[in-house]
Amino acid sequence: MPKQPTESLPPDSVSTPKNAFLRECVRAKVANILALKILRPTVKASMKYQQILASVEDVGLVETPVVTPIPGRSGYYFLLDGHLRIEVLKDLGQQEVDCLVASEDDTYSYNKRINRLSAVQDHQMIVRAMERGVSAERLGKALGLSPLTIKHRFRLLNGICDEVIALLADTSCPAKVFDLLRQMKPIRQIEAAELMAGNKNYSVMFASALLVATQANQLIIEDKVQPEQHVSAESIAKMERELAALQMQIKVVEDDYGPDVLHLTIIKGYLSKLLGNAAVVRWLARNQPEYLKEFQSLTEMTGLPSGNGDSETALS
Repeated sequence: MPKQPTESLPPDSVSTPKNAFLRECVRAKVANILALKILRPTVKASMKYQQILASVEDVGLVETPVVTPIPGRSGYYFLLDGHLRIEVLKDLGQQEVDCLVASEDDTYSYNKRINRLSAVQDHQMIVRAMERGVSAERLGKALGLSPLTIKHRFRLLNGICDEVIALLADTSCPAKVFDLLRQMKPIRQIEAAELMAGNKNYSVMFASALLVATQANQLIIEDKVQPEQHVSAESIAKMERELAALQMQIKVVEDDYGPDVLHLTIIKGYLSKLLGNAAVVRWLARNQPEYLKEFQSLTEMTGLPSGNGDSETALS
């Protein structure tokens, strides 16, 4: 067949992607930055707020807030991202701050959309910092943690085999789980990590159950588990049967769970876009404050609790 001629697009028809932010930061007065959401009264007692406060006091502001200009009001901005940082600056008495200026009034792609550091990644960050000469005291002050906690996180993976580290590197596995795995021999560590990954359950409670169900000859110190804590072979077999049944139930639930989470994610994204509109937020605050509070609670969700209080399913 004869080859059909192809038409090339004229150069003018090729659109250039629009920059989402201005190329340079803008120095703005803290008093002229207006928040789009109301922080809860208890937020200043939270660990996250205290960590940001300690970090700003010790090393300064690391990540600039994101703002968008208020139409018709020169020098005034709506705050899109960085509410806790701005609150910290107010408490510290700072008058001005460098801001990243967004060209669109959109709060979709900021910190609540990113993945948080896992325990393994947190350990690696601390190791690199201390290898470069940063003291545990300085790190603890910057992160709002005690030097003892920093040293514990520095030694987090001591006694953990490489296969387990690879399995749990990008998971929400708590640091306490590694203390439990360290009491097992490498082969049992791998078995336990594979069970946690297979069940998507990285909770301390589940890891503790696996430790108790571990035979004495698979422990680093066989006397670590006291005689009254030893589990009989019948109990271990029963636990394994219940675990197999639980895995079957999880497979059944996953069929409906996935679409439900997808619908919730879409709703959450729509509400985030809606609350990114300053006029809508002002109207809700005046006329339907109870709706505004609930909408903000939904948009601030970062995950769904798994039911045991230790792990979450991420919403993105």
